Amino acid sequence: MNLLTVENISKSYGELVLFSDISFGINKDQKIALIAKNGSGKTSILNIMSGKDTSETGQVTTRKGIKVSFLEQEPDLNPSLTIEQTIFTTDNEILKVIAAYEKAVENPDNADQYQKAFEAMERLNAWDFETQYKQILFQLQLSNLDAKVSTLSGGQKKRLALANALLNKPDLLILDEPTNHLDLEMIEWLEAYFAKESITLFMVTHDRYFLDRVCNEIIELDNNQLYTYKGNYSYYLTEKESRLEREAVEQQKTKMLYKKELDWMRRQPKARTTKSKSRIDDFAEIKKRAHQRRIEHEVQLELNMERLGSKILELHNISKSYGDKKILDKFDYNFTKGERVGIIGKNGTGKSTFLNIITQGEDVEGGKVVVGDTVKFGYYTQKGIPDKEGQKVIDVIREFGDYIPLKKGRQISAQQLLERFLFDRKKQYDFVEKLSGGERKRLYLCTVLIQNPNFLILDEPTNDLDIVTLNVLESFLLDFPGCLIVVSHDRYFMDKIVDHLFVFRGEGVIEDFPGNYSDYRIYESSKVIEERENKTNSTEKTENNWRDTSGGKLSYSEQKEYKQLEKDIQKLEEKKVVLQNKFTDPDLDGGEIADLSKELKEITDTIEEKTERWFELSSILEG
Repeated sequence: MNLLTVENISKSYGELVLFSDISFGINKDQKIALIAKNGSGKTSILNIMSGKDTSETGQVTTRKGIKVSFLEQEPDLNPSLTIEQTIFTTDNEILKVIAAYEKAVENPDNADQYQKAFEAMERLNAWDFETQYKQILFQLQLSNLDAKVSTLSGGQKKRLALANALLNKPDLLILDEPTNHLDLEMIEWLEAYFAKESITLFMVTHDRYFLDRVCNEIIELDNNQLYTYKGNYSYYLTEKESRLEREAVEQQKTKMLYKKELDWMRRQPKARTTKSKSRIDDFAEIKKRAHQRRIEHEVQLELNMERLGSKILELHNISKSYGDKKILDKFDYNFTKGERVGIIGKNGTGKSTFLNIITQGEDVEGGKVVVGDTVKFGYYTQKGIPDKEGQKVIDVIREFGDYIPLKKGRQISAQQLLERFLFDRKKQYDFVEKLSGGERKRLYLCTVLIQNPNFLILDEPTNDLDIVTLNVLESFLLDFPGCLIVVSHDRYFMDKIVDHLFVFRGEGVIEDFPGNYSDYRIYESSKVIEERENKTNSTEKTENNWRDTSGGKLSYSEQKEYKQLEKDIQKLEEKKVVLQNKFTDPDLDGGEIADLSKELKEITDTIEEKTERWFELSSILEG
């Protein structure tokens, strides 16, 4: 069933054409991601689809009677309301049904009105709405329902808007970078939520694991052409590579045909027949195709940097707190050459504070930070480029000099450097305030790297960057010979570039984990299973009468089921990890990826079903 159709929409700003005459449709149960480079108009497409903006051509048609919700990158919320009031002032159908039911209860004489209201409550499961919204807000770490919107951070506002969108239970949910400002635990919860909910999705996101695990279709906007891939992100990567190879072969054939036709054209007499006129027209089309060149940008970063000495960065029993909230508690660590550390932890556990202390932007309350003489930090913060009215892109770079030194005594001009960062000569003279969010981040990243740091600190560098830029950044960081610290909620990015993790647990507890994020998740899952097994063993010793089902005890058959669930879940978790690792095989074809995706979904669904039953039995056991 078609829910929404986009027909021949276009958008431009002056001479800048973002896209023109693009069309696609969204059917029920599809989970589609739109992929395109920064500045291609992804957010504009979402705004047009949701009705927040208009197209210069074409139209967007929505099926009659369906609910559409749109999660913007920067939600527009009433600052004077509290979190709970924001939930209750939305245009949510469930709230209208609850209001109608309460009105019907006040007028018990009108039996028809009451019956209709009761049936509506049943149909939408509105009885549990309070539980639903509190659970979702809790999962999104918005537990203080009386907090005013005006006091919330940008990330908290985004999460509140996400809660509203989910509670609205729309037929179609449009999402613009839904994982921005979510910590890893929340992202994984959102993945599980979308997996179990019957909801149609259309999103823009740079989170490649999220794409892999949530989406079943990818639409790519490339040079104003739309390409559709019926699979997840892994499938898209394989199929896109095949498409580019086919295009390269066709391009070569076209060039050879062009050369042949060019020779024929040169030999033609001035008087031409109707037949030759047709061939001349064909030649014009061949010439056009033969001269098409894919606008591919390859960022090659060979920046010069000072060698690190034997002493790099030493943290001697450092402590930091804000009032009663402990951030660091006598943390001790010495960095060595080539260290690549990822930092993970819930929001508010002190990750950014830790980075500020390292770069001496904040003082410690105890201990000492010792920085080596040859260390030059490059610090990419979440704040980005400071706004300066009337500043152009090229001016931002020239603040650091007209030329940047490269290896082997070479140098590169500011203009050339910007071109390598995907800013063409025309774009370099645009005003910074006209850039998209992703373009501003890319420019800011450029200003950090051109200073030739040998110790890079990146605080959420992947937010708002398109996948093309992420691949470029990853390639650079893999070759970067200095030290690297990264705070990121992008699991794909972390897996690719870090060797070990600092896990911020809160209350000053920081664990050093020897592996990347996927290694950490496997370890954490095994810990949960081990704890379950220990709990089961403990129960076996203390519970003698398994047949007694009163007083929170399990029957004999339930106890057997409980123990078997433990084993089944562990085996399924292990099988899930093996399957996920298979996706990294570069030799997989599209069919194999589709089969693996189907098998992975089946295993994930089974784990969820068995875990739910385990919790059900566990609650009886604990009762």
